[in-house]
Amino acid sequence: MKNRVVVLALVLCVFCACSKSEPGKVKVEGGWIQGTVTDGLAVYKGIPFAAPPVGDLRWKAPQPVQKWEGVKDATKFGPGPMQNGNPNDYSEDCLYLNIWSPAESAGEKLPVLVWIYGGGFSMGNTADPSYDCEALARKGGIIMASINYRVGQMGFFSHPELDAESPSHTSGNYGLLDQIAGLQWIQRNIAKFGGDPAKVTIFGESAGGISVSMLCASPLAKGLFRGAISESGGSFGPARPTTYPGENMQTLEQAEKGCMAVAERLGARNLEELRKLDAKTFLPIGMSGGGAWPIVDGYVIPGDQFELYTQGKYNDVDVLIGYNSDEGASFSFGGPATPESHRRDVEARYGKFADALLEAYPMENGRIGKTARDLMRDAAFGWHTWSWARLQKQTGKSKVFLYYFDQHPDYPEGSPRYGNGSPHGQEVSFVFQHIGPRSEQPASDAALSDAMGTYWLNFAKYGTPNGPDSNLPVWPEFDNANPQVMVLTGPVPHVGPVPSESSLKVLDKYFEWRRTPEGRAWAK
Repeated sequence: MKNRVVVLALVLCVFCACSKSEPGKVKVEGGWIQGTVTDGLAVYKGIPFAAPPVGDLRWKAPQPVQKWEGVKDATKFGPGPMQNGNPNDYSEDCLYLNIWSPAESAGEKLPVLVWIYGGGFSMGNTADPSYDCEALARKGGIIMASINYRVGQMGFFSHPELDAESPSHTSGNYGLLDQIAGLQWIQRNIAKFGGDPAKVTIFGESAGGISVSMLCASPLAKGLFRGAISESGGSFGPARPTTYPGENMQTLEQAEKGCMAVAERLGARNLEELRKLDAKTFLPIGMSGGGAWPIVDGYVIPGDQFELYTQGKYNDVDVLIGYNSDEGASFSFGGPATPESHRRDVEARYGKFADALLEAYPMENGRIGKTARDLMRDAAFGWHTWSWARLQKQTGKSKVFLYYFDQHPDYPEGSPRYGNGSPHGQEVSFVFQHIGPRSEQPASDAALSDAMGTYWLNFAKYGTPNGPDSNLPVWPEFDNANPQVMVLTGPVPHVGPVPSESSLKVLDKYFEWRRTPEGRAWAK
């Protein structure tokens, strides 16, 4: 008996010695990976979570990861999805994810926060330095992860032949299926990194925030996360043949018409010929061609998300959602607008509601100031976020927290930026704790970044931004009877009313009309 104890002790000593000599080595689906460990933080980059979607797997749902021999190096990001830019950074072989773990043991069961990048569904990747998760992982004692997904025509192309070969009899939405596959991989493997698969929260910005919204509405994502954070996201507009920001969705039939036009321009007569084309062939098309945005396919996205939420058909999880004060400043397509072109654009998009909306979102002394730009802000982000909050409070049971990011200097009168607010995407660096010496208001920006990081991490840990030991202002749950938002401005955030609520109600009437027979017919 004594000898057996001695042998066991020696075995344990050898195991411990091996563990210490090989930090960051973990076995996951596919095989062993080797990351890095620095000051208690283990980092793993470029972990395959699915087979490369190339050749016959182009425009197919992600397939199981292929096993590898030996130990795979996990110290560098995998290539991003195909898009314009440096060809060395992008590839069709792009289905990789990354993990930052401060866990001291596999049994620690830390909460997990998973990032989904934006980029209009036509660009973006996890290797972007803006999305480095190290600072958040060190700040909060949680595991961070980020997932690559296919974008552009590689990620959202629809075609009748793809419908025919698919078990779901649909096509498109491959980028969303990649996100779901990444979350499924995390459910199966995150415990090996010290994470708790029952405590996963997803978050994203812009197209990433819209993705979060869509995952909350997708039955395929049910049970993959318990909380969701959407920064400038939401997808509650009805489908429309001619799309606009905030009315980006098309039906499968509508999308296939655009994609068939793309195939015709490329000289491809069938799916076989499309799959033989070099992926770079699709890049110049970008967001201007068919197949570059998610669609209502009846499978990944079962229907109009507003109607799904009205019927209570969604994944009822705690949400923290919001948008920035001057999103409209970032969406002046085709160059600076004039008052005349602004009116024409509003009339073309909103039809008989144009005059009411021009009154609700007026120009300032004949110029397109912030109040006029706010129509773009609310049509693309504000109304969707506000509607998400209202509908979930009506039909759901989970908690809803709404924010309004408004951090900027008071620009002097006469300055080109006089009257400007916070543009699209500005909050990302605040969330990721990347505020540096180039910030416009160093002390205020640093304080707000610290507060936002704490709120986001508390939400991932507890399902509420209000932590047990936080000295920050209490963030109230959204309530339809007394709607309030957390105004994220520095150095100390504060609670306030829903911005431009009376104008939002006018826009709400437009979207309500768009779902009537008259409104549907007009949009065609």
